[in-house]
Amino acid sequence: MPKIIDTKVNLVFPLGHHLHCLIAQLPNHLHKTSGFHPVEEKQQWLAINSVLELVAAGEGNLKKLHFLLFPESSLPVSCLDQLLATVEQRFRPNTVVMIGVEHVSLREYRRYLERFKADNQEAIELVDHDIDSGDVLDMPVNWCLVLVKEADDRLRVFLEAKSHPFHGEEFIDKYHDLYRGRHFYLLRSRPSCFNFMAIICLDYLYRDLYSSNIKQIIDHANQLYFSTRQGLDALFVIQCNPKPEHQAYRDVVSGFYGEYLEDTPGVRETITVFGNASDETLLEGMLQSTGFGRSSVVINRHHRLEQVVSEEFVTDDFGGAPICRLRFGSGTRLLYFNLPLHHEIDPRSSRVPLKVHAILQRSVEDRWEKVQSATFVGGI
Repeated sequence: MPKIIDTKVNLVFPLGHHLHCLIAQLPNHLHKTSGFHPVEEKQQWLAINSVLELVAAGEGNLKKLHFLLFPESSLPVSCLDQLLATVEQRFRPNTVVMIGVEHVSLREYRRYLERFKADNQEAIELVDHDIDSGDVLDMPVNWCLVLVKEADDRLRVFLEAKSHPFHGEEFIDKYHDLYRGRHFYLLRSRPSCFNFMAIICLDYLYRDLYSSNIKQIIDHANQLYFSTRQGLDALFVIQCNPKPEHQAYRDVVSGFYGEYLEDTPGVRETITVFGNASDETLLEGMLQSTGFGRSSVVINRHHRLEQVVSEEFVTDDFGGAPICRLRFGSGTRLLYFNLPLHHEIDPRSSRVPLKVHAILQRSVEDRWEKVQSATFVGGI
C-alpha cells in the first residue's frame, strides 16, 4: 500500500466561513502509446488555461475560491511550466490547484521529483527504492500535481503517482504496464487546521489480500483524530472515469462512511469530492463509453440533504449508501460550490450548508457563461 506522508502547509482560511471549490469538468481527448497522451496539446491547454484565466480574474465570487480540481491526465506535460507560472504569479494566496498530468516515463517523473525535491524528498526516497530494485525507468507513470499557493504567496509543488491502473493501463508486458505509485500526501493546513488529500481515480478503490487504500486512509485519519482531535476534512479524487456510478464506488463509499464495524471518527466529517472529465471525452484505442462526467460531492448521511432533481444536478444517496450526495450532470461544465461547515442539520445555523454557487458552460462565442439558475429548481 502507498505510504501516507503528513506535510504541513501554510494556509489561512477564514474562520466561520465556507470554503469554496470549483470542479473543471472538461473533456479529455487522449491516445495511447506508452501511457495516455493528449491528441491536441494546444486545444487541451487552451481549455485548461481558460479556467485558470477565469479564476485569476476573480469574476463573480471566484475571488473566494480555495480549491480548483481538474481531471486525471488532462495537463500536457509540455504546458506544466505555463501552469506553474500562472498559479504562482496570478493566483491569490490560500488557493490549492489539483490537476492530473499526461503520462510520462518513470525516468522523467523522477526528474520532476528532483526539480521539486524541497516538497517531495520523502517521495523521492520511495521511488528510488523501486528504481534500485529493478529495471523500471521506462514504465509509464500516471501522476498529478497538487499546487499550494500559501498565505505568504509561496508556491508549494507536490507530486503523486497513481497506485492502481485501470484496464487500459495494465499490461502483461511490464514496460507498458503502469508504474505503481508509492505515496499519498496528507496536507495539514496551518494555522487553519484543515486537512486534505488528493488521489487519482482507481486509487480510491484499490485493495489487495492484506489491505486497501481507503482502509489505510481511514486508519491514518483515525490515528490523527486520536492524537490531535483532528480528522481528514476533505478527500479529492481526480478522475477520467467512464464508470463513476459503478457498484464498486458505491461499495467503497458505503464502507468509508458507514461505520458498520467500528467507529471511524477521523473520517466521519470528511467531504469527498469526485472531479471527473466530461462526456465529450474520447480515449482513442479504447471501447468508448458514454458514462464520463457526473462529478459529485459526498458527505455524511446525518446531513440529510433535501431531494432535488434538476437539469444540472441531483441529490441522492447513491442507491441506498449511508451518505448524502450532490451529483452533477455529464456535460462540459465548471461546477462551483461551497464545502459544508457542518454535516448535521442544525436550525440554529443552516439547514442546507452545501450550496451550488454557479454552474458555467461554454457559450457559442467559446466563453464561459453561467447556466441560468432557473434550471436548478426541482425539489421533490
